Amino acid sequence: MHRFRFLALAFFLLGAAHARAEGPVLRASLNTELQFLDPIYSTVNATRVFAYMVFDTLVGIDNEGQYHPQMLEGWTVSDDKLTYTFRLRPGLTWSDGTPVVAEDCIASLRRWAKRESFGALLMKATGSLQVIDDRSFELRLNQPFAFVIDALGKPGNVIPAMMPARLANMGIDKPVPEVVGSGPFLFRRGDWRPGDRAVFERNPGYRPRAEAADGLAGGKVVKLDRVELISMADQATRVAALQKGELDMLEVVPFDSIPLLRRDPHVTITSQRGVEQIMSVLTLNHLQPPFDNVLTRRALQAAVGQEDVMAGMGLPSDMYVPRCLSIYMCGTPGSTDAGTDAFRSAGIERAKALLKEAGYKGEPVVLLHASTSAMLNPVGLIAADQMRQAGFNVDVRTSDFATVAERRRSKAPVAQGGWSVVPIVWNGIDMINPLSDPAVSYNCSESNPGWYCDPAMTDLLREFSATHDPARQKELAGMIQAEFHSYVNVVLAGQFSAPRAYRSDLKGVIPFGFPVFWNIERK
Repeated sequence: MHRFRFLALAFFLLGAAHARAEGPVLRASLNTELQFLDPIYSTVNATRVFAYMVFDTLVGIDNEGQYHPQMLEGWTVSDDKLTYTFRLRPGLTWSDGTPVVAEDCIASLRRWAKRESFGALLMKATGSLQVIDDRSFELRLNQPFAFVIDALGKPGNVIPAMMPARLANMGIDKPVPEVVGSGPFLFRRGDWRPGDRAVFERNPGYRPRAEAADGLAGGKVVKLDRVELISMADQATRVAALQKGELDMLEVVPFDSIPLLRRDPHVTITSQRGVEQIMSVLTLNHLQPPFDNVLTRRALQAAVGQEDVMAGMGLPSDMYVPRCLSIYMCGTPGSTDAGTDAFRSAGIERAKALLKEAGYKGEPVVLLHASTSAMLNPVGLIAADQMRQAGFNVDVRTSDFATVAERRRSKAPVAQGGWSVVPIVWNGIDMINPLSDPAVSYNCSESNPGWYCDPAMTDLLREFSATHDPARQKELAGMIQAEFHSYVNVVLAGQFSAPRAYRSDLKGVIPFGFPVFWNIERK
């Protein structure tokens, strides 16, 4: 066994030396493994990181939540705000060498809208979407919709990534068979070994914008020859590899390693605030008992004490918010306390009373626990303990995140392989607008595991989407949050930093809610 480990390490180091000889290479380890290559088919964060490397979007969002033209040269809007005319930048090409044309963008938007609730709302308000010429297309609304640009620049979870029409027209029942994008990197699919590594090279045909890079906007200038995403299930191994220089970046630092890495002069740990932070969430299966009952959902809502979850994660006190009940993230302009009065009496005793009122009789509650995730592992363990204290019969099923993500798609009863609760995390940048916020935006969507469906929320989201008045938008955003807390779409488990760490000889690392690999070079 020791000989095998020695040989494996030797091959890894030989590969590293070979790569360095070829030119600048960056090796990163994501929090979860890359399993899916279609950003319309999967909402897993590793797929999002992948998507922004090899695909591009019409509109990009910066680190402050503002939207800018990306693949687009720009757009014009009619005086009545019902007609949008978009024009692509010149010279854009797909990775197969063919030009990007307006027909591709229309097909991509239509495919995206079939799986993304924000896109579905936009298409419902759209009367026509048609080509003007190869570089221009027109979107004409049949009713007011105030967030057209926000939709086209939505950073996740289902990304409005552009792809050739021949692929976009294939439908959404399965992933597209090819990876053909117009992004700053090329994916070396022949070198992809799921569970081991994924390899990307600089796209020589990519034309970056002239503006400075900012979040997902601006010039995505690639200064590396190659990026490798390395899968390492063991978190301590990841940290050791970073310290030795065998890895250059960790998407998320294991929380108990933060003090160690803060003392290491060769490692930089990022600071995060507001939309750069993460919201920890317990998703609930609304289709199956016991969480098909709103009283049982409220019992879980009362049982989960964010202060205990956050304290139990092992983060330094400056890296989490002790209690955040806003679906728009705390410390942001959109944060509100609307609908939070119910939490004044929350706690284990209140949860027990609600369970009794719900008629809960000890039915199994299957919690899918991803032990390989630095973020999800502690949340799952702490939440399971709080649920047991409240009286839930918790059955924790532990595995890697890829297994959890696949099983989470099942609508089967728990006795037939289904699930009840899955801890996940959301990036704050996704939560600034109710129409993109996964806390509410997937209402009544078949593509959203959990399948919450609240008719009152449907009406609120529809009115919000049509409202151009900022004051009314703010009022409706508060009403949407209050309805969320009443219906209990999911349970918020706390807001925290998931700090990134990277070797200090890297410069140009862009602060954002998830890793982006353009603009980075070695000092």
